[in-house]
Amino acid sequence: MEIVIHARNANLAEDFREIATEKLKSLDRFSVKVESIKVEIKHEANPRFGKSSHEVHLTTSGAGPFMRAEGAGFNDVAAFDKAVTALELQMRKIHEKSKDINHESLRKPK
Repeated sequence: MEIVIHARNANLAEDFREIATEKLKSLDRFSVKVESIKVEIKHEANPRFGKSSHEVHLTTSGAGPFMRAEGAGFNDVAAFDKAVTALELQMRKIHEKSKDINHESLRKPK
């Protein structure tokens, strides 16, 4: 899985890339086909956005369904955690749907 991190007007924490890579690699446990994840971090300098000044957008692409998740928080890591939680819920839902398919005949045996 390819992970692309792009920051707009934001100074990232020193260990943000390591944390992001580790958490996104853990999403491989679901049976959803994802080729790449784009992580976009945006910082709003307006003081009125105090507790949600950092926004993180996660966008997936690949053979599976297109998924997008957003999170906002007081720093980049908190916003990233919220976005990863939202993406994980979407992936879990798709994973559970694919597990529930029974390949059995609808006809009753005679």
